[in-house]
Amino acid sequence: MLFGLDGVEIGLIIVFLCLFAGILSGFPVAFAIGGSAIISFAIIAALDSGGYLIHQAIDTGTAEYAALIAEGIRPDTISVFRYPDLPRIAEHVFVGGWETALDRNVSFVVNRMNERVLAGQSIETLLAVLMFVLMGITLERSKIADDLLTTMSRVFGGLPGGLAVSVVVVGAFLAASTGIVGATVVTMGLLSLPTMLRAGYSKELATGVIAASGTLGQIIPPSIVIVLLGTLAGDLYSAAQEERAQLAGCTDALTYLGEPAVVSVGTLFQAALLPGIMLAFLYAAYAFGFALLNPAKAPAVDTGSANGEPITRNESLTWFLAVPGGLIILLVFLMNLGVVGSQSVIVDSFTDSGQTASLRTNVSDECAASMLELHGEEAWSTALAEQQAIDDAGGVEQARALSDEERAERVAEKVATAPVIGTGLGIMALLMALVLTTARGVSPSSDPMPLIIGAGGIALILLADIVLINPLTTPGVTTLIIILPLLLVLWSMRFAMARLAKNDLLRVVFPPLVLIVAVLGSILGGITNPTPAAALGAGGAIMLAAYRKLADQEKSGKIILLATGAVALLLIVGVNFDMRIGQENVAFEDQLAFIFAFSMFLFSMFGLFYACAVLWLGGVLTPVVRETAKVTSMVFTILIGSQLLNLVVISFGGEHYIQQFLRSFDDEWTVFLIVMLVLFVLGFVLDFLEIIYIVIPIVGPVIYGGTFDPKWVTIMIAVNLQTSFLTPPFGFALFYLRGVAPKEVTTGHIYRGVAPFVLIQVAGLAILAFFPSIVTIVPNLLK
Repeated sequence: MLFGLDGVEIGLIIVFLCLFAGILSGFPVAFAIGGSAIISFAIIAALDSGGYLIHQAIDTGTAEYAALIAEGIRPDTISVFRYPDLPRIAEHVFVGGWETALDRNVSFVVNRMNERVLAGQSIETLLAVLMFVLMGITLERSKIADDLLTTMSRVFGGLPGGLAVSVVVVGAFLAASTGIVGATVVTMGLLSLPTMLRAGYSKELATGVIAASGTLGQIIPPSIVIVLLGTLAGDLYSAAQEERAQLAGCTDALTYLGEPAVVSVGTLFQAALLPGIMLAFLYAAYAFGFALLNPAKAPAVDTGSANGEPITRNESLTWFLAVPGGLIILLVFLMNLGVVGSQSVIVDSFTDSGQTASLRTNVSDECAASMLELHGEEAWSTALAEQQAIDDAGGVEQARALSDEERAERVAEKVATAPVIGTGLGIMALLMALVLTTARGVSPSSDPMPLIIGAGGIALILLADIVLINPLTTPGVTTLIIILPLLLVLWSMRFAMARLAKNDLLRVVFPPLVLIVAVLGSILGGITNPTPAAALGAGGAIMLAAYRKLADQEKSGKIILLATGAVALLLIVGVNFDMRIGQENVAFEDQLAFIFAFSMFLFSMFGLFYACAVLWLGGVLTPVVRETAKVTSMVFTILIGSQLLNLVVISFGGEHYIQQFLRSFDDEWTVFLIVMLVLFVLGFVLDFLEIIYIVIPIVGPVIYGGTFDPKWVTIMIAVNLQTSFLTPPFGFALFYLRGVAPKEVTTGHIYRGVAPFVLIQVAGLAILAFFPSIVTIVPNLLK
């Protein structure tokens, strides 16, 4: 053996040395990865042909090996790491020669490219990367960060460490709207670092908080990291659990686990929400605590008021806290009482099928023993009792078609028990009331009468719903009933919006906040998957940037506002009316609704094209599209190159060798900690894209094939990658910041400043490890 190392070990060293050399060579990373795959394969093939790479494999023909098999030990668990004393046999790393491996790799390349890049199941989700990149770059070029930093500085500047806290808030905001670490760090470094230094902030705190806040885009959804990691994690988890189930003697993962072995990008967005907020809170808490202990290094700064009109504390507490909080609590209380709720009278055409047992019990003895060990005695006994009750009743009751009389009876039952106020009108009334109360709080000295008239209109809408509208009332008739009080409320909204526009905080934060809520809300709420939501975000970002451009040019943005309203009306009509006009019998009001919705669609598309024209003529659209194409093509080229590198590792048994090493540990936590440590170290020199597409496919079958929740595993990996972005001396965020920092800020300042935030990141990982419910609670609640 060369240097006393196994041939597979030398092959792995060659692959990673070629990869690091390619990355450090100065060539574009996307091409360096593919080139390193070809070069490393050639080197390994030459050494193997010369007899220098010898793999010491276990000799399966010996009595010792046969004795282990006779004891019931599975062949896949027998490795040189777990049983080092077994007789070995020397063989080439390329079994059958490098020519056979090359031929197999070429076939695999074609299949992998078709599966993961061209026409696989994950390609639709990968399209979300394009949309999110376009959304992020558009918002970055629209100068939204400038306004956010200025406004947040006015809000928090008067507090000790207020500028640092404002940077954290803006970093979290930009993370949710752009998701691009480099762009966020560079933008905030250019805008906030000079301001913080002029205000007397220490260079360490200023640079540390900027670098750390910029990396929040790694974890706060919609995160490109989670999109890419999620598409891969879903495949790895499904395949690993299927293998685990078969090893346990069961036919499939659904039988063994009692639930489908599925994890989606949307679910991972839900899981990442609280960890991202937690990290942002920890950053802000450190900045505030540092300022309290070192007031001279993080002084409070008077940057002016975010509101043109002085507001007393009592007015703020009343209109910004007490009244809105009271309205929300009242709505929740009425929902729990059944006063507000769904008034739908739709019933199924078939009866419900009978309830099956919580676990499948008609399985082999081996599978039953494995399921008993996995789920516990109580869960297995419960499933057996449930199945026995089903068998005694003659089996699972099958669904059957309902008769007309049965359907009419069920409809009448729903009408009789329906809440008096529908959910839609109840929530709409709450939102309109919150706008009015906020407008009152922003300008308490203005005439309250228009707002009072609007409140009266809201009360009339609810009264009409109670008295005149019932569950059988059609959407068209409902619209006619509430149209007059609704117009009254809309008239009042004109005054409310004018007052809200005077508040810098609301004027700056509200538009991008609505966009973020629309994108994340549609994903987190399960309304749609990430790709359509990303398209909505990209379109909204274009329209928001166009409105900002028109405002800078002192031109009217009315067309953009009307187009935005058209999108909102389109969604409202689509939710409340039946748009299936291809049916045999279509109600007249549904036909009118379709015509109206279609006209709103055409106008909204006109508004989008108009926004593109504004940005193109303003010189914004061309660089945005060019940068989007550059970033997206880099992502997909890295994806292709990483597949080549993975196939090289697979071809000489490197992937199997690493997995055998990890599986040689009996403790699942030990394996996971080893993987996390390796990812942390690799994060010094590799970008997250290389780690996701090169390292995760190798270790994924092991860490996703155990008992850990796949959502928790994925979020832990994402936070770990975020930590590596910050860690000296090779953290990418540090290089981004170094490139835009003034001369008086040295690399040493940046390294010292970021050190406490690295410790916060490690503490965050520890918190998620000890309290995994932080990751799983939101998906479980929304489920």
